[in-house]
Amino acid sequence: MTTGYPDGLAPEAETPGAATPDLSAEVEDLRAKYLRAVADYQNLRRRSEEERKEYAHYTLTALIVNYLPVLDDLSRALESVDADIADRDWVEGIRMVERKFRSVLESSGVQSIAVEGQIFDPAMHEAIAHASGPDGQVVAVVQAGYVLDGKVIRPARVVVGNGPAAGGPA
Repeated sequence: MTTGYPDGLAPEAETPGAATPDLSAEVEDLRAKYLRAVADYQNLRRRSEEERKEYAHYTLTALIVNYLPVLDDLSRALESVDADIADRDWVEGIRMVERKFRSVLESSGVQSIAVEGQIFDPAMHEAIAHASGPDGQVVAVVQAGYVLDGKVIRPARVVVGNGPAAGGPA
């Protein structure tokens, strides 16, 4: 007699209470697998979101680091303007471009590192020379440094004092 079921897959006769322990165990097993799958999925979403944020931060940092030399060049150009042409309109235009550039960087979270007169901090400053001045204190800035979200993206290159100022008591 053919029942229409493949070999060995015919439904078992149901007797009330007889298959309940096996069915309960299977339901609990499936429930546990479901909960693990949901937890794994939530962890995957969280990790993916963290990786996206980290990648965006890395990309922004790389972009800013590449633009900082342009800001340095603008600043040096403005510092070297002779007094007799300092009031020309085109010089003021360059000053406005530099201010706007700084403003864009600040709105992206970039902040300049406080330098002159500060105690030398190797985490924030890069000492490139020593000069007379208060011991361990920054006496001159060679290149500005910047932080992004509390992390140094470029240390300030500074001259550090190595003792009393020239001409002062020893």
